[in-house]
Amino acid sequence: MMKTLTQVLKAKRAQAEPIIVPYIMAGDGGLETLGETISFLEKNGVSAIEIGVPFSDPVADGPVIQKAGLRALNAEVSLRKIIKTLQTITSDVPLVLMTYFNPVFQIGIEAFIDELKNTTVGGLIIPDLPYEHQDLLMPYLEQADIALVPLISLTSSKERIEKIVNKAEGFIYAVTVNGTTGTRHTFDENVGPYLQQIKTQTDIPVLAGFGVSEVKHVEQFMQVCDGVIIGSKIVQLLHERKEAELAEFLTRIREVKVRA
Repeated sequence: MMKTLTQVLKAKRAQAEPIIVPYIMAGDGGLETLGETISFLEKNGVSAIEIGVPFSDPVADGPVIQKAGLRALNAEVSLRKIIKTLQTITSDVPLVLMTYFNPVFQIGIEAFIDELKNTTVGGLIIPDLPYEHQDLLMPYLEQADIALVPLISLTSSKERIEKIVNKAEGFIYAVTVNGTTGTRHTFDENVGPYLQQIKTQTDIPVLAGFGVSEVKHVEQFMQVCDGVIIGSKIVQLLHERKEAELAEFLTRIREVKVRA
């Protein structure tokens, strides 16, 4: 059975629209604002929303997202509190929860998935869970409409990419830098061929993430993949309460032409 997240993003791709997935840190500014932020992003035409969970020892987060996570932790935000909040929120676009594995393990994998089933979360990203260990979750996700979204790195071999995409659901998170998240001005010249290589190996939408922060980045990546994930810029603009600037930015990237 194809997961709803996969269906929604494939439909976007079929309409020749760029798939735009903003990342937000749950609890940065208070959990009581999470529903408002999701609604704001929906109204500005995003395809899905990635919701980060604050963690004390992040391995993939750059400075902006680390600071946002620290602010949320100082407000005593936790994975369980985020799930309870999400159970009260309805969303017209798929929500994708990004958490490290330790908080999931503390709740218990089965209990965690059961609680997620009562939300509108349609995707799950666990950046420190290797492909070889995804079977820890898959038995519990088989009967849930929640896709386990894989990450692929620039250093992944063609053989490893093939293994990962063969079981992929939702979308492929194609990491575009060797390092942590954060705004960048340019990307390595091998990023284009890397994204094209992934595209040849799967029908699942391929999204570029890490460092995407400018319209020109979206224009660059929309020539070789299906969409982008934008984190640090979104988090910073929300923290600074620059909603008008963020709305304008989202409008501009939605207008980017997709390669025919």
